[in-house]
Amino acid sequence: MLRFAAGGLAANKVRSALTMLGVLIGVASVILLLAVGNGSSVAVKESITSLGTNSLTVSAGSAYGGARGAGSAKKLTVADAKALAADTDSTAIRSVAPVVTTSGTALYGDISYSPGSIVGTYPAYFETANQKVAHGEYFTDDDVLGSRKVAVLGATTAKQLFATEDPVGKRIVLGGTPFTVVGVLEAKGGTGFTDPDDVVIAPLPTVQNVFTGFGPVNQILVQANSADTTTAAQAEVTRVLLGTHAITDPTKADFRITNQASLLTARESTTKTFTVLLGAVAAISLLVGGIGITNIMLVTVTERTREIGIRKALGAPRAVILGQFLTESTLLSVLGAGLGVAVGIAGSHFSIVGIKPVVIPESVLGAFGIAVAIGLFFGSYPANRAASLRPIDALRHE
Repeated sequence: MLRFAAGGLAANKVRSALTMLGVLIGVASVILLLAVGNGSSVAVKESITSLGTNSLTVSAGSAYGGARGAGSAKKLTVADAKALAADTDSTAIRSVAPVVTTSGTALYGDISYSPGSIVGTYPAYFETANQKVAHGEYFTDDDVLGSRKVAVLGATTAKQLFATEDPVGKRIVLGGTPFTVVGVLEAKGGTGFTDPDDVVIAPLPTVQNVFTGFGPVNQILVQANSADTTTAAQAEVTRVLLGTHAITDPTKADFRITNQASLLTARESTTKTFTVLLGAVAAISLLVGGIGITNIMLVTVTERTREIGIRKALGAPRAVILGQFLTESTLLSVLGAGLGVAVGIAGSHFSIVGIKPVVIPESVLGAFGIAVAIGLFFGSYPANRAASLRPIDALRHE
């Protein structure tokens, strides 16, 4: 039966190849689009967890829809950060780091480069934001107290300014002020949308003096003792800041706290929905491939009507005729699905719209199995039609 099926397909090579192409495209689309969705989910997860799941980000603004006007809302200050760090009742907070972010141009010799951001903060920022030094060292609390002009560079910024030269100990100019590079951070890698390594980090008072002035800070990073105490740390941060801002009604808080763990859960839910939608769109291609199999098998049955009549006249039972054409349709889908799997896996080795696809093993098995099932399902009608032909009608067919 397999030999007859292979012979029937080989007799019309171009037609069979085009039919298999439809199945191939459907299977490859399912694998690739699900891989893109999964890759996007992994990139978002890595971006969020790079801050650590036990970190909190406090920023100015109402968490309840902005009931307080922008003019009356109190900005976050260094004093707020100090109040959090000095809270004697806190048992869940490990460290606190106020952060100001600005932009500017860095100069080194004849090289001019504008990093993605210039960050002013305290040494606690590095641990809280999961920033590890690859070469050199961090700046210290003494550097902050003395407003020393030192800086730690992200991997991208260091490469742009120094290429292969060792940056540690060298001087760069930021905002017209010379800074000594004391360290270079480990590369985290971009997510396709932002580059966390394109940064210059310096002591907070120094950045305020050179760039922003001694006003409010953009945000305060808080590190909980562990991922399990994040909720408790968030409650303690809320209690302290309500007190420093003289707010008695928590619904009128002029600050908001972002919990990395909850943000991660929300983002994962969103990306899973996105992945399912991509898979549903790709599944349409498989359906179109199945319709192509039905079409080609109906044509085959029509062309081979006399052959069917002769075989039935010689005593071939209905099951043999049915099996022959089902085998042909299934063989088409199996070959097309196998090639589609190969194309899908090969395509996942390339970045798509800035995202590195991550193949889901279940999608490979699922797409292949569904394609074979589609071959059986869509081939059953032409096969049943062939098996139902009366020998005398088939023999009279021109």
